[in-house]
Formats: sequence, structure tokens, C-alpha cells
Amino acid sequence: IVGGGIVGCSIAYHLAKLGETDVVLLEQGQLSGGTTWHAAGLVGQLRATHNLTRLAKYGAELYEALEAETGQATGFRRTGSLSVARTAARTEELRRGLAMAACFGVEMHEISLAEAQAKIPLMATGDLDSAFFIPGDGMTNPTDTTQALARGARRGGVRVLEGVKVERLERAARASGAGNSPAAVITNKGRIACEQVVLAGG
Repeated sequence: IVGGGIVGCSIAYHLAKLGETDVVLLEQGQLSGGTTWHAAGLVGQLRATHNLTRLAKYGAELYEALEAETGQATGFRRTGSLSVARTAARTEELRRGLAMAACFGVEMHEISLAEAQAKIPLMATGDLDSAFFIPGDGMTNPTDTTQALARGARRGGVRVLEGVKVERLERAARASGAGNSPAAVITNKGRIACEQVVLAGG
């Protein structure tokens, strides 16, 4: 796995959970040192399709349990999320989302503007038409969550190597010419033979 952000560490964690132990994760700097460290860390559950919603719900459940499993704090909290509409058309769109949430098993409620303001006292509601609340949504600390995933991956047998920069991929030669299968990853610290490469950096 090339890239030690939250995506690369999640792939490593889940491969370990599937029993794959011959896995190496390479990070050119430090884990979560790329785009992960400045991500917002918002964890929403409702997506455009049923499968994406199932995946997002799984992510929230994983982040909620990860600290207890690994002993690494993640900062995950189910704060809930609030969506507001200024126009009747946007309210109609959010109500369609409300119906979709019910079909997908995501708890979502239309709330009054007074309830919305009670949740966010600094918010002005005078020009708003409606508000919708998803109590199960939350937020996490992306850097800490990445470290927790990496710790879980290590416990499952994954080797996590920081300060190792991938310079190129070496392809397996075939009788008919160069093939697409990887044979090795060439790094600034040497060659690592492999059968599969996952690019999860940048």
C-alpha cells in the first residue's frame, strides 16, 4: 500500500481484519502527513445511493468502536449534523433526502427553526425556511483516527514503514512483452517484491 493517510491505513486495517498478513504500507513522510491531517473530519451517513450510505454508516460505527479496540484515541463524537434551507425548493429537496434516509435506515428529522437555533445559538434563522437534523452524524480527528487504524493494522500483522518514498513500480515481464502486473516497488530504501500494489497517496 503506497500512502499512509487515512485511506491507506484503512485499507491496511481492513486487509488485516480479512486475515491478510503479508502486507506492507509505505509512507514517504509520517502517517497522516499529507492531506489527511487538515481534513475536516466530518462523518456523515446519508449518501446518494443505498450502498454508499451503508458504507458511510459502517464508517461511523467503525470510528465509534476503534478507540476501544486499539487503545488509540480518535476524537470521534456523534454531534449530529444540521442542514438548513432558505427556499421552499431547497426544503423540498431536503424532504426528499428525509424520505431517502428513512429507506436507508438513517435517523433524520425535520425540526423547527427554534430547535435549530437552540442547537446552534449563533445561527440567524430569520431568513430560513426549514431545518433538518441527523443525530447519528459526527466528527473525528483525522490524524488520531489514522493512527488508530494503523495500530489496528500493525496488530493484525501489517508492516507500516514511515520515511520510505516510492520512486517507481517494477512490472513483471511476460513472454509477450511487458505486462501490467507489478513485480516490485522500488523505494529510496530498496526494492520490495510484491504481487499487488494499492496506490493510496495524493
